[in-house]
Amino acid sequence: MTAIAIEPAAPIVGRRVTPTARLVLPATAGRAEWLAARRGDHRDGSTRIGSSDVADILGVGYNVPLRVFHEKRGELPEDDNAGEAALWGNLHEETIAREWARRNRSVVRRVGLVGNDERPWMTCTLDRRVTECPLNREQRETCALEIKTRSAWLAGKWLRSTPDDVLAQVLWQMAVTGYDHVHVAVLIGGNDYRQYVIRRNDHEAIIENLIAAADLMRQRIIAGDTPAPSGDPDRLVELYGDLYPERAGGLDVGPEVLDLLDRYETHRLAEKREKRGKDEAKADLIALLGGHERAQFAEEDAYSYTARRGRPAVALALMAEQYPDAYEACVTETTVRAINVGRNFRKTEES
Repeated sequence: MTAIAIEPAAPIVGRRVTPTARLVLPATAGRAEWLAARRGDHRDGSTRIGSSDVADILGVGYNVPLRVFHEKRGELPEDDNAGEAALWGNLHEETIAREWARRNRSVVRRVGLVGNDERPWMTCTLDRRVTECPLNREQRETCALEIKTRSAWLAGKWLRSTPDDVLAQVLWQMAVTGYDHVHVAVLIGGNDYRQYVIRRNDHEAIIENLIAAADLMRQRIIAGDTPAPSGDPDRLVELYGDLYPERAGGLDVGPEVLDLLDRYETHRLAEKREKRGKDEAKADLIALLGGHERAQFAEEDAYSYTARRGRPAVALALMAEQYPDAYEACVTETTVRAINVGRNFRKTEES
């Protein structure tokens, strides 16, 4: 049997497309329409939670939970530039879907955004619906296919099963659709294809926890009850930059700021001491080598001091002077914000 990936004939919004879910928006919809439908509207209580939202809410996705809150409330600017990784993921999606169908002698279809019958706020965008599952060809339309493209640096996370963020997304899809399993196909590093099957029966307790956590966040979004910040500090700083791209004026704060400043300064000084200690150890190691490149201990290489090609050095001032057109076309000046602690609140090694 020749396996192909084909489009649905005529997607109809509201039509049942899975055991427990209906079509909210077809895959042919534009990105702006999809973003709006995926978000819902907190003002009338129609906030929707999708599969990628769930991964972030649980703290296993790329973004922090607080970003989900502000995105769903429309407090962040719409960003049509999802980055190179997302771009290539979209470009490779159809190729990976066709290859999965070919290897498994199956048929897949694009679907779009679907919503749960009983809980319409529970939504997900299925990459593909599998109409002839290779696990049971006698029962049609029993599952879906999730497609991923990942960097070779992340290959280790896919050794035995899917990473936590993908697992959370797939389990949410099962909660929304009623499917008892979902297939996952991933292309790692552009040439390493792998596939998996995630079964609902192995994760029933986790699915219940997913629904509870997502519903709690949904209620917070509707009520405007901002959750406490949590997750990767770098992602939080990115979020605050998106929330407040322009800053001006001053803010009167209470004594709680003293504890925050004390913590910041304590870590700053510790970081400074650690860097100095590392630099001193580095100098001692280089001094021990003399004119040699490597040091051996017990007939094994202990360490080496080797040359490697660095980043190209560009004389920007000279470029701006002699090649102003090239400078204007190639050089982008950026603004970086930093914490500057006031003199009277700054710690020193003696304080």
